[in-house]
Amino acid sequence: MSHNCSHPVTTEGVYPFDARGVAKRFRHAAIFGALDALQPGETMRFCNDHDPLPLLSQINSEFGSRVTIEYVQRHPGEIMIDFRVVS
Repeated sequence: MSHNCSHPVTTEGVYPFDARGVAKRFRHAAIFGALDALQPGETMRFCNDHDPLPLLSQINSEFGSRVTIEYVQRHPGEIMIDFRVVS
């Protein structure tokens, strides 16, 4: 099983965020901070080893329609999601 989140970032304005390298106790704060730093039109490409369903719910509650959520890859052990700031 691969754990490298191998999907390349080839588009300008797409910033990789590998959550696996962030201590669990800081992970959500780091993710929310990164999302706050994005400008409209920019995307955070999130990589994790599990599907972060509670996090997706929190992002939806916090940002609503300002952030879109799109799975790029959804394989066991390798999840990649694009969070795009739209306005």
